[in-house]
Amino acid sequence: MQLEYFQLVDRILDLNLEEKAIRVEAQVPQTNTIFEGHFPGHPLMPGVLLIESMAQTSGWLLLGVLKFERMPILAAVKEAKVRGSVFPGELLTIEASLAHEGSGYAMTEAKIRVDGKLRANAALTFTLIPFPNADIRGHMDAVAKRVGFPQQALLS
Repeated sequence: MQLEYFQLVDRILDLNLEEKAIRVEAQVPQTNTIFEGHFPGHPLMPGVLLIESMAQTSGWLLLGVLKFERMPILAAVKEAKVRGSVFPGELLTIEASLAHEGSGYAMTEAKIRVDGKLRANAALTFTLIPFPNADIRGHMDAVAKRVGFPQQALLS
């Protein structure tokens, strides 16, 4: 996780386009300035960043399903629940599956687990837009390589 760059997915473990599902890992940093205020002496991963982690995971799934032809933008968060605290140093496994895609939007269901235990889940809605420019598309291609996005997924 690179909190200062808002890149909350470290690596894609599995992208199954047939099942329209993804599983990723994200290592919460042991130290980060965000923990200085959230909370002093009892650092916790902010709930909003847990939601963003699920949104980014869902975004990688949607980029695969859409073959990088459109860009998902988070539009709505529904039924988000933080079911347990996430602490510095923990390894998150984040899963997302596509619930619906069509008419310029998509909906996913996402979950965060630590050591197999559910810590958060949410239903997320995305607007699907054309990439605004070549720079953003190039940036996404570079990040895709860093997180291990399976390029063969785009060939099928």
